[in-house]
Amino acid sequence: MTEQARILVVDDDNSHRLMLSTVLDEWGYEVVEADSGDKAVALVRSEPVDLVIMDIRMPGIDGIEATKLIRQFNPALPVIILTAYGSIPSAVDAVKSGAFDYLTKPVDLDALNAVINKALEHERLKAENEILREQLARFQIADIVGRSPAMERVLELISLIAPTDATVLITGESGTGKSLVARAIHAHSPRKHKPLIEVNCAAIPENLVESELFGHEKGAFTGAEKARAGKFMQANGGTIFLDEIGELNLSVQSKLLHVLQDKKIQRVGSDVAIPIDVRIIAATNRNVEEMLSNGSFRMDLYYRLNVTRIEVPPLRKRPEDIPILAEHFLKRFSEKYEKDVKGFTPEAMHFLMTHSWPGNVRELENAIERAVILSRNPYIDVKELNILGAGLPEPGDVTRSSFEQGNLTLEDVERITILKTLEETGGNKSEAARRLGITRRTLKLKLKKYNAEKKRTP
Repeated sequence: MTEQARILVVDDDNSHRLMLSTVLDEWGYEVVEADSGDKAVALVRSEPVDLVIMDIRMPGIDGIEATKLIRQFNPALPVIILTAYGSIPSAVDAVKSGAFDYLTKPVDLDALNAVINKALEHERLKAENEILREQLARFQIADIVGRSPAMERVLELISLIAPTDATVLITGESGTGKSLVARAIHAHSPRKHKPLIEVNCAAIPENLVESELFGHEKGAFTGAEKARAGKFMQANGGTIFLDEIGELNLSVQSKLLHVLQDKKIQRVGSDVAIPIDVRIIAATNRNVEEMLSNGSFRMDLYYRLNVTRIEVPPLRKRPEDIPILAEHFLKRFSEKYEKDVKGFTPEAMHFLMTHSWPGNVRELENAIERAVILSRNPYIDVKELNILGAGLPEPGDVTRSSFEQGNLTLEDVERITILKTLEETGGNKSEAARRLGITRRTLKLKLKKYNAEKKRTP
């Protein structure tokens, strides 16, 4: 391991424990000691430890039982058992219970050194493999795509916030890509080699939220047949992303506030506070200020979460990103479904540009995926997009039945969209042109073409 490993030596024999601690210290390890199994379990629960060397015969909780309890709390922590020659069968049982290896007393120091190196190397390789898996997962996650000023601001905030350890609140409508922002923050942070645990707060039954987040002890409630580490413990050292945090009830909000303040969690059914080191990123698609005013979100929790804030803009406010996103998704799904789709017809791209996208980037992604699946030609046309046929809302009179029956031409769709957008902007042509992703001059030409100029305010 690149960092100095911290080893816990557990033995009720003071002289033997002192001898091991002295040797380990000379080998360059940081050493902590315990003279009983009970103290060893308590220490592992409260302090960071990289490896445990434990005698099997001790009063109270013996080495086997202590190993089981330690492994139950932290399955990744290697335990080396020390045993007298006559207790080898017990040591074998300990290995079956989760111990990494065992050595007989008196301990051969060369053998001890070899086993320690093997155990720490094993954990290092496991950590490296986990990092590779995380990197692969990140490569499989769509990058944040966009060149609009609004998205450039988001990317700038990510670059400024990510290297810090500040708590982050991400707000924005559903489908805007809040989870991508959270992953980008973690991926560019000092914690990038540690876990990123994502929790959809809206998807957890209310009676299980505390257990899911903080864990529980065996027998804490009906069905709790064994102790369980919660999401916060799984994220220890890394980042936890609490998506849809606005769905948490006030009781859980209160407990979360204490976690932010004290940096400790308490499992359901336990009165032991466990220290944790976790960066919190939260997100919501709800109006936080409105929730604060009606009392459904705690003001003190909001201030703790809102240390730094990123507002992810809806797609309608960055229409210049639509062609880039469309091409990005086209490439991804063409490869996924092994189809030779090269691009979009001008009519299809215009159709994409004039759709209102109430479902934001997620809706666009789904539309492109569906179009790729349905496409029989190298270029996607309007009929493959079939946005209206899927029952999604469009401005004006464009209905599912009229589109399916062929009663509307592309020009009809364009005209209705332009007029509806002008209506929404109160006749402001500059704002309407911006929303439509066209120039003001193009908008005036379109209005003239549809003989609608005189019907609009200048």
